[in-house]
Amino acid sequence: MSFEWLVALRYLRSPNRPAVLRLVTLLAMLGVIAGVSTLVVALAMNTGFRQVFRDRLLSVTAHINLKPAAGSEGIHDYAALASRLQDTPGIQSIEPAIYETVLLSAGNQAEGVELKGVDPQLEKRASAALRHIVAGAADFAPDSYGQPALLIGRVLAREMDLSPGDYVTLTRPQGSLTPFGLAPRFRRFRIAGVFESGFYQYDESWVFTTLASAQSLAGIGDVASLLEIRVKNLDDVKAIADRLLQRAGPGFVATTWIEENRALFRAMSLEKLVTALFIGLITFVAGLNILVVLTMTVTDRARDIAVLMAMGSRRRQVRTIFVLQGLVVSALGTAAGLIAGYVFSFVADRWRLIPINPEVYGIPYVPFHANVLDAIWITAAALGISIAATIIPARSAARVLPVEILRFE
Repeated sequence: MSFEWLVALRYLRSPNRPAVLRLVTLLAMLGVIAGVSTLVVALAMNTGFRQVFRDRLLSVTAHINLKPAAGSEGIHDYAALASRLQDTPGIQSIEPAIYETVLLSAGNQAEGVELKGVDPQLEKRASAALRHIVAGAADFAPDSYGQPALLIGRVLAREMDLSPGDYVTLTRPQGSLTPFGLAPRFRRFRIAGVFESGFYQYDESWVFTTLASAQSLAGIGDVASLLEIRVKNLDDVKAIADRLLQRAGPGFVATTWIEENRALFRAMSLEKLVTALFIGLITFVAGLNILVVLTMTVTDRARDIAVLMAMGSRRRQVRTIFVLQGLVVSALGTAAGLIAGYVFSFVADRWRLIPINPEVYGIPYVPFHANVLDAIWITAAALGISIAATIIPARSAARVLPVEILRFE
């Protein structure tokens, strides 16, 4: 062990230090622990929301949407187009779909919902919603009366008191032109099952039926609104979208999940930055506490410093002694803060300790996903602030004049 480390640790462990100095040192360490642990928890919460939103969003929506250009009535040859695009490198699956905003009514209740017409076999493999059936079954076969099947979300079923076997009416406001004017189109459906996607908004407002039933309700032929594409690697989604456009030819546009949800994830990134800045002020205050501790130590140990310098210690060594004292306090506080923050994040996420309103936040609990990268830069920031706080008292200690201090000894 070097001379500087030996003296620095001796000062910190000394039982003869004034009680006030010991208390201030403890408070400085607690300040670092509080700042680091709070920052870990806050960033873990932000990352958790981001990851949960992304994972649940991508479990029920496509990675890439290939749509006809504005003004087109849809994709007429969607099966041939999907077959032509299927061998594009990086593609996992392609599913045709129709989206219609309709009115779902049952008894005296009515709700506006998003109707999605799908190919059941393809959609079951691609979308997590149809793989999590909480009541009934994902059976799209019509009943004995020829009424088409419908799958609805768990929240919608609860709010409208619907269950498998019930019948509802779907009404499309943009109806057919009759001699009496524009009349809405409507059709009865039988509820075959209730799904749970894990996303409140989708469970509240999405319903599924077959592609043919959605086409019949819309009054169109064998047409799809778009092709939904899932990819194997999300990092390649932009490049794959460009390749799809080249193969599809003119008259199409491709949008990725990043582009369609840009505002949401941009807001989350900004929130993470603001959170780090404001909560990081706690660590800054802890650094000021370390400055106070070392300043008091320099005053208390001025005679010891003079003796060391009189015995041949260099000013650089004296500066290093006080820098190391601040580094030890900071390192211990940072380590304890990281442990406390990561343990709390793991426990709170594992057992979902903090419930929230899913109607507001989309999920029923606060997720915490702490990652190693955050720990690295939090540690670097905490140690950097603490070392910076040691500079002034360390330079003050190195300027001590042994002759002035020891003149009357």
